[in-house]
Amino acid sequence: MDNCKIEISGLRKSFGSLQVLRDINLKVETGSVVALIGPSGSGKSTLLRCINLLVIPEGGRIRVGDDAFSFDGNAKLSSAREQARFRSNTGMVFQHFNLFPHMTVVQNVMEGPLSVKGMPKAEAEARARKLLAKVGLSDKGDVFPNKLSGGQKQRVAIARALAMEPAVMLFDEVTSALDPELVGEVLGVMRDLAKDGMTMIIVTHEIGFAREVADRVVFMRDGVIVEEGPAREVIEHPKEETTRVFLSHFHNRG
Repeated sequence: MDNCKIEISGLRKSFGSLQVLRDINLKVETGSVVALIGPSGSGKSTLLRCINLLVIPEGGRIRVGDDAFSFDGNAKLSSAREQARFRSNTGMVFQHFNLFPHMTVVQNVMEGPLSVKGMPKAEAEARARKLLAKVGLSDKGDVFPNKLSGGQKQRVAIARALAMEPAVMLFDEVTSALDPELVGEVLGVMRDLAKDGMTMIIVTHEIGFAREVADRVVFMRDGVIVEEGPAREVIEHPKEETTRVFLSHFHNRG
């Protein structure tokens, strides 16, 4: 796949005796959106953290763009500085926003470009304000995070990740800690990013959103990929019994 932005092969990860990822193989094309769905404990969040090197796998290989890492237990991983550079190219947004409470919203968004990329302050601030406008928060730049709703905080977290100009965005259950009425505003920002052609992997329980926005859906269970394919096909006509059972909970709710 020449147009492949992310390539994962043979990925394995254990925590003690618990094998969380078993031989994961996944390709994500440039500009496509892949949704990871599955029950809690299936390894979805661990897979995202491995892609971003926040968790180091025991085996397999990860490539994002031109950066490739092999893990065989003996290979020397690249330096902390090289890992930080790599992470700045793979933006990640978590379930909890992790904003700096002592900084204003615009300072939160500026911090990465200033400290990691050494960008001039005026340029970093201009970019931060532009991104806040993009996520619908141009009027919140000078307030502190404790004055924001959960949905607003999550949109700031997305702007902060985008400020590093990543090639890829990883979203880990970014709406699961939000009140239901705030979920839509965050999904709206993610929908716009998808339209802009951002390559994204999204761990989500928002099945309707996955069906509408994702190009592909990957169903994981017990550390393996059970089924993957075009989003609507997998969600509306799953081939595997375990996928059907999992999705039936959402269809019944609907």
